[in-house]
Amino acid sequence: MASRIPDDTSTLDGPAVAFHHPHEAHAESRSHALPVTDAGCGACCAAEPPLPSTRSTRGPIAPGTFRIATMDCSAEESEIRRAVEPIEGVRGLHFQLGQRTLRIDASDIALPLALEAIRKAGFAPEPLVAGTDAGDEAGAPHDHAHEGAAGGYLRLAAALGFAIVAEAASYFAPDTMAWKVAGMAIAALAIGLAGLETYAKGLAALRHGRLNINALMSVAVTGAFLIGQWPEAAMVMALYAIAELIEARAVDRARNAIKGLVALAPAEAEVQQADGRWLRVAAGSIALGAIARVKPGERVALDGVVTRGSSTIDQSPVTGESIPVDKGPGDPVFAGTINQAGEIDFRVTAAASDTTLARIIHAVEEAQGTRAPTQRFVDRFAAIYTPAVFALAVAVAVLPPLLLGWPWLAALYKALVLLVIACPCALVISTPVTVVSGLAAAARRGILIKGGTYLEDARLIKAVALDKTGTLTEGKPRLVAFEAWGGAEEARVRGLAKSLAARSDHPVSQAIAAAIDEAASEADDFRALLGRGVEGRVHGRGLVLGNHRLIRERGLADAALEAALANHEAQGRTVTLLADDARVLALFAVADTLKPSSVEAIAKLHQLGVTPVMLSGDNQATAQAVAREAGIADARGGLLPEEKLVAIRDLRQRYGPTAMAGDGINDAPALAQADIGFAMGAAGTDTAMEAADVVIMNDDLGRIAETIRLSRRTHRVLWQNIGLALAIKSVFFVLAVFGTATMWMAVFADMGASLLVVANGLRLLRRAA
Repeated sequence: MASRIPDDTSTLDGPAVAFHHPHEAHAESRSHALPVTDAGCGACCAAEPPLPSTRSTRGPIAPGTFRIATMDCSAEESEIRRAVEPIEGVRGLHFQLGQRTLRIDASDIALPLALEAIRKAGFAPEPLVAGTDAGDEAGAPHDHAHEGAAGGYLRLAAALGFAIVAEAASYFAPDTMAWKVAGMAIAALAIGLAGLETYAKGLAALRHGRLNINALMSVAVTGAFLIGQWPEAAMVMALYAIAELIEARAVDRARNAIKGLVALAPAEAEVQQADGRWLRVAAGSIALGAIARVKPGERVALDGVVTRGSSTIDQSPVTGESIPVDKGPGDPVFAGTINQAGEIDFRVTAAASDTTLARIIHAVEEAQGTRAPTQRFVDRFAAIYTPAVFALAVAVAVLPPLLLGWPWLAALYKALVLLVIACPCALVISTPVTVVSGLAAAARRGILIKGGTYLEDARLIKAVALDKTGTLTEGKPRLVAFEAWGGAEEARVRGLAKSLAARSDHPVSQAIAAAIDEAASEADDFRALLGRGVEGRVHGRGLVLGNHRLIRERGLADAALEAALANHEAQGRTVTLLADDARVLALFAVADTLKPSSVEAIAKLHQLGVTPVMLSGDNQATAQAVAREAGIADARGGLLPEEKLVAIRDLRQRYGPTAMAGDGINDAPALAQADIGFAMGAAGTDTAMEAADVVIMNDDLGRIAETIRLSRRTHRVLWQNIGLALAIKSVFFVLAVFGTATMWMAVFADMGASLLVVANGLRLLRRAA
């Protein structure tokens, strides 16, 4: 896990993505160019409906972008790659399987050749133009898993009815040629109603020398029909089509959890016009800087900054926060969040295509196209498994009659049963449905995981390096202690300190001024003392407000003061002193305080067996003081950004796979160096969303532990599904060769296994609800 370089980089290119990671090793998480298998492309492919696209709102569609309605899954993507990549002048292929689109980066001469190659491979590319949505229903593929519900169910119900009639005819009709011909015609009608698409894809696969689920079913059903098992052939195709439809609907539940994000932001917003009137206009047409209004109970349509009014906003759809957040003038609001109380106006700061919600949707779309390590293993396994079982079926059909004297028709029938059992759908679908469920479960909690690799690999994390400022702490200095010195009157010296502090723009001075209630007086002759503090005259009295160094230079420090300063500094506090020309009047201790959730979050990491380590640019004493309060034993202070990289390498050698959590801006190099980078509090921050592998949309450090727990659950479910699929197939293999398994029993076993692994994968969604 220390290396994130793809296992296979031999293919031409991967999909274009919106979030470019700062280091090249992350190409794996964004590439469809990983090894794919032609093993499974039936129900498991039909279970990949196009996600509603936000591309039409993101600007003009790139030239050379095409919709391929029948490009259902990675097997067909691989088929297109093999057809197009050898063409000279083709520079890159960028797939969006969720939207069934392909962008071809090619020369003017090569582009027509590439399109012709795609057509010869059995696909029909349709050009997309600017203003067209890649996910429009008009362009959606028409397959039996996603066509109109009434038509699809009626057709399959009719197919099942005819299959039952064919079965009844074989049992009860007179044994005459006329009745057999009639029964065969009814069975053929059932097969046609249920399996035309299966045959179309199966024949295309066989023409190209591939064995996928459609090819196996086509051979098995045709073989059964030809050897006189036409009633069973009809029943097998009808049951397969129905089970495939049920499975596709079940898998849609996982994908709908992502698709539901699109509906969060309203299509219209109330916007102030030049003449002062308020009109509802399409969100996509609202210009930056426009003033929009959202009433109680409405969803915010675009990102913006509040200009008038106050309210509480439910930000859980974007950040996962369970408690509504108070908003007033100057506070940010995000598209898709819910205004709960008062009416507010806000200035639009992002177009519909660039809102935080739009970026989340696009990132999750990209994440669904990536392959987790287990999925890559399953793809490789299935690529070997399917041809091996096909060869075994051929052996069963040929060798027993030659060597053991079995009847040829009986051996051929057993071979056809093996073909049905061999369908790798349950095995192939076991990983993507689980990964998508895990991604959706994380998104519901305000955790944006940018690839199946990171979802699965987070379970391996042994140490988490944590930035101090803004990650463990609030990131804003606060006055935590005040002490009048030498008998000075508290209220008076506080007022004098505020008179100077209020004039300074230094964060420490601002923290002191904000914490003092007493009124400030006018400060004359005010000036800053570089690296030391400020000075001025208040009511004619010369005063300084500065650091330890300034007081020493003025000769105002004594043993008692030095002891008090040492005590505060040992606690990680920055001490500022107020003094006149003769003596020190007061001490003000400022510190960046821990977030309320930090201690609990660190405890959760300890419970998971993960070691937290603090990496900070502050001095070692401050870092140790904050770490001690948070429950962290290993604190490393005084680190420059490049020194944090060295620390990450050291932690990896000492503990193993190491994550880094930071704000995604100044910590970007360390986020890139770590095995997994967590960006904290990244709602609305482009840099943070680009830099990290996992984006925590709010400031809750506890989400890191949640991500690790979700990764462990996801991994368990993945291997449960793989084991379940292989166990069921193994049992029916034995029954098929040595027992009494029939074709329709094999269909129930295969599709039943598929439904079981889908249902098991969907448990991740229920846990997140």
